[in-house]
Amino acid sequence: MLKFYFKIIAFYLLSYTVTAQDSAHELLSYNIHKNIKPYIKEANAAFEKGENELGKTLLDSLVHNYLIGTTFDNFSFQRINKKRLFLNKVKKPVYLLTYSTWCLTANGEIEALNKLAKKYRKNIQIVVVFWNRKEEIKKIASKFESSIEVCYAHETYNRDDYLVSTLKHTLGIPTTFLIDEGMNLIDIRRGGINSGTKIPYEESFDLNYNRFHDAVSPLLINEANIKDGNGISK
Repeated sequence: MLKFYFKIIAFYLLSYTVTAQDSAHELLSYNIHKNIKPYIKEANAAFEKGENELGKTLLDSLVHNYLIGTTFDNFSFQRINKKRLFLNKVKKPVYLLTYSTWCLTANGEIEALNKLAKKYRKNIQIVVVFWNRKEEIKKIASKFESSIEVCYAHETYNRDDYLVSTLKHTLGIPTTFLIDEGMNLIDIRRGGINSGTKIPYEESFDLNYNRFHDAVSPLLINEANIKDGNGISK
């Protein structure tokens, strides 16, 4: 009888382990670290040869072949003067933008994002993450609309090491992630608009607003489909 109970316990432990492994394989982080090396090697070689379109195509292939459709990790980001933001606590689709202070921002970019945030604050949560230390983003953080969660992460902080190695050191800066309410990754968009300093403010503002609006459209459509019963409910 005792052997029988041990067998039952072993069966459940094995089932739990297999389930946990399957869940881990669905995560964005697992699929990035498993698949990115050959793509990065070939893309870097293309960029070094000046074959920029080929390099971009290779990285886009990684995104579409292995990353879209995965489950976004429940990463947490440090907010200024607030507790850490855990993504699974956000009960709305998330539009996550990653920056560094040295690459932000095009003329009118923050203002365009602020306008979008005000318009869709009930529908989506915009999260901006800077790959910088806290003291480096204090001034720029105040420029964002209050509904935007402005966060920071840096590899020298113990809690941020894996986060930075997964998102920053693999996909670069700036990168945007579209995450639905179920933590499913809908899309990844790399890069931004390099409008330069000579372009008029109004034109740069419009270019950035249209870029942001185009990026969040899949989240808005997905949310509308779920509410109408045409999508898969969480």
